[in-house]
Amino acid sequence: MAGHPPVLHELDRFIAGAEAAADVAGAVVRPFFRSSLAVDTKTDRSPVTIADRSAEQAMRAVLSERFPDHGVLGEEFGLDRPQATLRWVLDPIDGTRAFVSGRPTFGTLIALLDDATPVIGVIDQPVTRERWIGAVGRRTVFRGPYGGRPGCRPCVSLSQAELSCTSPEMLGQDEVRWRRLCAAVRRNYWGGDCYAHGLLALGQIDVIAECTMKLWDWAALVPVVEGAGGRVTDWSGQALRPDGDGRVLSIGDPSLLPEIVALLT
Repeated sequence: MAGHPPVLHELDRFIAGAEAAADVAGAVVRPFFRSSLAVDTKTDRSPVTIADRSAEQAMRAVLSERFPDHGVLGEEFGLDRPQATLRWVLDPIDGTRAFVSGRPTFGTLIALLDDATPVIGVIDQPVTRERWIGAVGRRTVFRGPYGGRPGCRPCVSLSQAELSCTSPEMLGQDEVRWRRLCAAVRRNYWGGDCYAHGLLALGQIDVIAECTMKLWDWAALVPVVEGAGGRVTDWSGQALRPDGDGRVLSIGDPSLLPEIVALLT
């Protein structure tokens, strides 16, 4: 990844803003967790709640006050200031299905893009109080009460790898290719959403291969995983693009990338 010099010069200020946005989102989301709240269904059949909408509004308010010239793109409320080169990308609750069923494997995602390049990424789990912070040119930072150190682990053979995918439903016509990968690893786990990518950045998971990912689903993951020594690409091993096909591959040990790409193509 590469950022323009002004972005690199102000990384600390931008990271502080991202963390402030994560703080307010967590304050909004926590009271709704395992409560009786209404769940609406969007046009793509995905669930959404008042927690999603309220958390995004709170984050937008914080970021717009601190960075009035930056764009803001959120899953729930679209794009503000589309002409801005620097753009915040927000997913207030990545893993709403997990959230509404009381599972603490969802997270809040916050990214800052410089043109099309993610330069800052935050994965925040507001219930477990775990937070991953990635930034271009820096090692990923992790804070949480349950242990864990940032850093992807080496994996000498794909046959020893732990694979993860949020749901078989997302695979669609790509399931045949994904099954080739699944057959080559030690085992697979379903579930996890963005939280699984955080675990990969802690060396707990080796490979995550998913589909139907929107920009707000993956932008924050790139600095976190790559700052921990891993790689995030599309299924052909190329850099992710905002206009890409939604296929996302996270790998803890980059040496596995050619073999995995061969199985997925």
